[in-house]
Amino acid sequence: MYPPRFSLIVPSTLDEALEILSKYGENAKVLAGGHSLIPLMKLRLASPKYIVYIGKLQGLSYIREEAGRIHIGALTTHATIESSDLLAKRNPLLSETASRIGDLQVRNMGTIGGSLAHADPAADYPAAMMALNAEIVAKSIRGERVIKASDFFKGPFTTALRSDELLVEVRIPALNGFFGTAYEKLVFRAMDFAIVGVAAMLEIDKTGTIVKAGVGLTGVGSTAVRAKGVEEELIGKPASIDTIVKASARASENLNPPSDIRASSEYRRAMAVVMTRRALSRALEAAKARMKGQG
Repeated sequence: MYPPRFSLIVPSTLDEALEILSKYGENAKVLAGGHSLIPLMKLRLASPKYIVYIGKLQGLSYIREEAGRIHIGALTTHATIESSDLLAKRNPLLSETASRIGDLQVRNMGTIGGSLAHADPAADYPAAMMALNAEIVAKSIRGERVIKASDFFKGPFTTALRSDELLVEVRIPALNGFFGTAYEKLVFRAMDFAIVGVAAMLEIDKTGTIVKAGVGLTGVGSTAVRAKGVEEELIGKPASIDTIVKASARASENLNPPSDIRASSEYRRAMAVVMTRRALSRALEAAKARMKGQG
């Protein structure tokens, strides 16, 4: 099916793009990689009068560390995130998550900003954003807003972005100490969206105690969620498999997953526990390996 007629606007600068969004508001949609918006338009689920193509804007594709945070430009592709040496060293969770998105062609074209702004309930990045307590930067002609990941995702395909705002940057912590991360994703096929996906981050101290923990789940509700009960069960406890098993049992707390052609609600709740245990187990192994290597 062909999408409805629309006007294409190609701004040459970020300021010009923001002026266009301010002018057209709800009648405009932003296009970057195109993997999210174009299918919606073909299905007539989105019918913008104006498409603002930002794929050629300069200065929005980068990965750099500043003051203990890693700043990632909105137009940075999944492939760039997957292959980043900085992320591999300082926050491998995002690199691993990016490696599980779609196929090679999708990763070469799709962008982190586009994926987050699309806010698919089964997308991969949102789980990592929750686990890392990430910040998402939105910009308009009125100024800049920094939005916590926990406040950004409002519902299926709905975010805290205002109609005149553009997602310009993502900020995640540069991890230190004895940390480990992992992303576990349950799928039928390698390129699918997650039936259940779990992103995990752990940090342990020299005594073998878990001092930091972050767990995010995707595919289990209308948005990605942060598993606060799991985190509470981890922090301050011994870095052991017994701790992981006990904490993972709380992954299904307060979940009301959807039932669809791929899985029932009950199955998703059960797999939330299983995938959380797997992600945390791998994260713990990585943290202990880091401690052994630096000890």
